[in-house]
Amino acid sequence: MKNKLFILSLALSMLTVLGCSDDNGYVGMSPTNPVEETPDLITVANVRSYMSDPNATQETVALFYNLKKLSKTQYLVGQQDAFNGFYNNVSGSSDIKKATGNDPALLGSDFMFITDKQNNGQPDNWFYQQELKITSDVKEAYSKGMVNIFCWHLREPYNQDTFYADDITDPLQKANVFKSILPGGENHELYKSKLDKVADVFNHLTDNTGKLIPVIFRPFHEFDGNWFWWGATYCTPDEYKLVWKFTVEYLRDTKNVHNVLYAFSPDNSYSTASQYLSRYPGDAYVDLLGIDNYGDFSNGSTAGVTTANNKLKMISDLAKEKVKIAAMTETGYRVTTSTAPINNFFSNNIYTAMTANSVELAFVMFWANNQDGYYVPPSGQSNTQDFKDFTLKGESVLQNTIPQMYVLPSN
Repeated sequence: MKNKLFILSLALSMLTVLGCSDDNGYVGMSPTNPVEETPDLITVANVRSYMSDPNATQETVALFYNLKKLSKTQYLVGQQDAFNGFYNNVSGSSDIKKATGNDPALLGSDFMFITDKQNNGQPDNWFYQQELKITSDVKEAYSKGMVNIFCWHLREPYNQDTFYADDITDPLQKANVFKSILPGGENHELYKSKLDKVADVFNHLTDNTGKLIPVIFRPFHEFDGNWFWWGATYCTPDEYKLVWKFTVEYLRDTKNVHNVLYAFSPDNSYSTASQYLSRYPGDAYVDLLGIDNYGDFSNGSTAGVTTANNKLKMISDLAKEKVKIAAMTETGYRVTTSTAPINNFFSNNIYTAMTANSVELAFVMFWANNQDGYYVPPSGQSNTQDFKDFTLKGESVLQNTIPQMYVLPSN
């Protein structure tokens, strides 16, 4: 987590786009999912009834359905800012393509710069240029059959300079920062204006035929920690749920955004279903159950892999019960000139955590590479082969093997 936060902090200062068993007793590891047929609740006919937006576009419905089906046997391999974040700033193909010959199947993007107070929409404005670059990347990914996901490192609403709670120096502002965006709060209208920008972007993400591009949106992520101003220290569960519900309803019902799947993604502190659901806003407001997990993989231990698998098993089981999608929405281990790779990090640790104990996950997303370090090795690194071995697993899907995600099957 610290490494990930360092990269985001660096982006702000340099204006460079980045980017044991639990209570349920999930023990024992097996290298792959057993072949197991279970009745499907979801069908082409009823899929909309399980989604947060029953009026979603046909392509968005197809994405929900196909991600759910894919997760039974495979997972997409993705990376944040894959088309613009490069180790050693070696631009060109994505670092995943440099390593494997193929792009990732999932592209991660961020609304951070798009909703920045300095984005004035003018062609010579750096923040607006980032908006154009990000939306262009989304369109390119879609044209390649890839899936798109957005997070949102939203600046705090008082000074709009940071998304880190520790950077808010006024104690009163810090205590009220999340409460201030609640309906009736002093910064609620400002928050609505940010959502207006988000809605404008979503409603103008179209392909070359004019059809809206489906995206996954995961606002207010890692909310169980205290590093972001929307973390658990700064709001009650009910306050968090209220803002989440308002966000979905405002985008969906007021701004008529119908090409979005909503992802609920805490960090890795929850090990039981009751903990995980403590801030869950309800099935009518969520499409995807995720978890961001760096910490359990950070020392390369077998125990850490087992712990990670237990948590993934927990959200996978919840997703089966609720007929939602499950995914590892962020993970990785940052390698630098002073931090060596973990042996078999990808082909054993990540792979085992994602496949043991019949876990069903739609994707895994690694964090962004930048000049000074990488989460996914490009070609020529000591752990490039380890990553390639991971992508060659039968469960792993890159862009070259991604199935048609935006068309519902005929039956």
